[in-house]
Amino acid sequence: MRADNSHHVIAAARQRAADTRKRAESALRRMDKRGLPITFDAVAKQARVSRSWLYNQADLRAEIERLRARRGSASASRPVPDMQRASDASLLRRLEPAAERIRHLEAENKQLREALALALGERRAGDVQRGTRDTPRKKSTAIIGPC
Repeated sequence: MRADNSHHVIAAARQRAADTRKRAESALRRMDKRGLPITFDAVAKQARVSRSWLYNQADLRAEIERLRARRGSASASRPVPDMQRASDASLLRRLEPAAERIRHLEAENKQLREALALALGERRAGDVQRGTRDTPRKKSTAIIGPC
């Protein structure tokens, strides 16, 4: 008569089940942390488990549905994880230097335009004083088409 070794089979099955659950839970955490879309199919692929197994695990199913609902279901864009979202205050702090830089560049552009207008005016006045014409004598016959 053979010895009853069924406890080894049972222990191995329990270990496989625990490993499968661990893979699914860690895949779910990893996907949420990275901001990846949370779907049953995506979690199943990441964890290397079947979708039907995920649907049969009430706690994992509830967590997947909760994360999907929080993100407004699986959308085309990649949602940003909660930990990486910028606050209104931090966005305003980043916006202030940009607005100041724009004001500075606008003022610089205005000064450059005024300097250019002044230089062109002085050049034209010098040309007139030297007696050179500031308009062409002969009209161009070349027709320039749209650019």
